[in-house]
Amino acid sequence: MHAPVPVPDAVDLLQARARLDELAVVDVRTPAEYASGHLPGAVNVPLDRIPGAVADLRRAAGRGRVLVVCASGARSAKASALLAGHGVAAASLDGGTGGWAAAGYGLDRPEGAAPGWVMERQVRFAAGALVLLGLALGLLVHPVLLLLPAGVAGGLVLSALTGTCGMAALLARLPHNRPRAADLDAALAALGGRASGPRRR
Repeated sequence: MHAPVPVPDAVDLLQARARLDELAVVDVRTPAEYASGHLPGAVNVPLDRIPGAVADLRRAAGRGRVLVVCASGARSAKASALLAGHGVAAASLDGGTGGWAAAGYGLDRPEGAAPGWVMERQVRFAAGALVLLGLALGLLVHPVLLLLPAGVAGGLVLSALTGTCGMAALLARLPHNRPRAADLDAALAALGGRASGPRRR
């Protein structure tokens, strides 16, 4: 018999703030987004690195709950569901880091880190640049190149309908959006420390 899989749920901002010292907070945004401001005590394990960090997250959840955070709650919900599938008790923060900041709660920033663009801004920039490029090439080179902005528009519609974003997934693979191995190791080590007792602030 397999142990029952914990059902991922969501934690609202007030609950998260009241229990922050009891939670292992994992920010699944890109390093650039994390550097722009994160919940106090959060460690950065980007969404695509979560599968390789399941063992560390299970240990961190051993004495409490893992709170998964992203920009708005979409990526953290995916990460929570993935962790639940591996038997890890995790919850997603409703509203994400954006909601936390909008509520007037403080954000930490890594010392000396240059803040980067959040993923939503990167997607808007890339989509807009591709549309302008496609229009210019279609008018100046060949009309068939107008398919480029049409493709971008179709991708944005599909993204809205499905709640996924292929462009964000591609952008997340760029070097500035990837964690350095040492940074990821440090984040996982911090989770290991969290597993041995509550965080002190």
